[in-house]
Amino acid sequence: MSRGKFLITIVLIVLVSATNYYACTTAIVSGKFTDDGRPLLFKHRDASFEQNRLMFFDDGRFTYIGMVNSVDTDGKEVWGGSNSAGFAIINSASYNLKSENDTSALIDREGIIMKIALQNCKTVEDFEELLNNLDKPLGVETNFGVIDAYGGCAYFECNNFNYTIIDANDPSVAPFGYLIRTNYSFNGPQEKGYGYIRYLTAEQLFYNAAATNNLNYRFLLQDVSRCLKHSLIGVDLRKNNYTEFERTFVTFEDYIVRYSSVSTILVHGVKKGESPKLTTIWTILGFQLSSVAMPVWVDAGKNLPSGLIADGSGLAPICDKALMLKRKCFPVSRGSGKKYLDVSVVINDKNTGFLQEILPVEKEIFDLSDEKIKKWRTLVHIPKQEAQNFYNSVNEIVTGFLDSLINKH
Repeated sequence: MSRGKFLITIVLIVLVSATNYYACTTAIVSGKFTDDGRPLLFKHRDASFEQNRLMFFDDGRFTYIGMVNSVDTDGKEVWGGSNSAGFAIINSASYNLKSENDTSALIDREGIIMKIALQNCKTVEDFEELLNNLDKPLGVETNFGVIDAYGGCAYFECNNFNYTIIDANDPSVAPFGYLIRTNYSFNGPQEKGYGYIRYLTAEQLFYNAAATNNLNYRFLLQDVSRCLKHSLIGVDLRKNNYTEFERTFVTFEDYIVRYSSVSTILVHGVKKGESPKLTTIWTILGFQLSSVAMPVWVDAGKNLPSGLIADGSGLAPICDKALMLKRKCFPVSRGSGKKYLDVSVVINDKNTGFLQEILPVEKEIFDLSDEKIKKWRTLVHIPKQEAQNFYNSVNEIVTGFLDSLINKH
């Protein structure tokens, strides 16, 4: 193979990797527009690492909880999280921000910068100052989404040397109080980047939710991260009547949830004047169509639910169980099998699909969590022992439920 053909092959591999493995869908919702007055920060994560877990950190100015790849045993990179000051951050890779004359070799430092931000930042302004002070090039091409406990909520469309701030509180850019980013940036050339179809799908969901006063954490976790609509071809897989136990394969490309989806992290912030200790972090580990959302709080301390953190194998048990079920969703392992979903496993005419069984269990957890946080808001902190007991209870519910699904299928 000639050197020219070799380089072309490498470029193609990189492009395929980008479209398949870094197709995150993210959003910010200003507290001025949510149904409870609290901001939301959302990341539906796609990555090449299926095994994700949570970690509690006390290695900075602030303590924080972050999403990490399970292979990253020391937590050197964080892919979304929130700290004890109520500052939270996520990102989506962008593929249209790097200028043509940027020859920097430094890349893929988004997780490192998000970790530094969680260690040190209290406000959106702190994050801006951090970006200004870090050595250049930054080694990033991304949309950083951030919220704080003082009403701040913005995207930073950021490359190696520059960034543009898009404020979710600014009605000229966010007239309905929300911003969405997939894998392109609004300040880059629109003929480049990825995720335009997913963006439109999410935009339709958010627009309808805003019109019906339904912008809340439940909507993001159940209706966005588990969305089975396709905005380009006009399909909604949830509306079809698939037969139980009768394999029905559909091409599963350019949906918000896809084969490469590995986790969701959602930060439910606080109102101005509320304690940042009350910030809630929701996570779905493994695969959104075969896992269950669970909440954690930084103020509850370092002992996170056992299903969400590394066990003796280095993996999070709930993530591992969700991935076992994911294999049932994509039973064809050879060739292009990853592109084809057996939709009858997810939703069917007997209401025994994974999603149909997950949503009621998740609603139970939502209701229990709302009851707890309502009480804790009157206390202005999270009682550690009560939170630990709650973690154990929810962990038992989710673990038992996933085991029952594995045994049935």
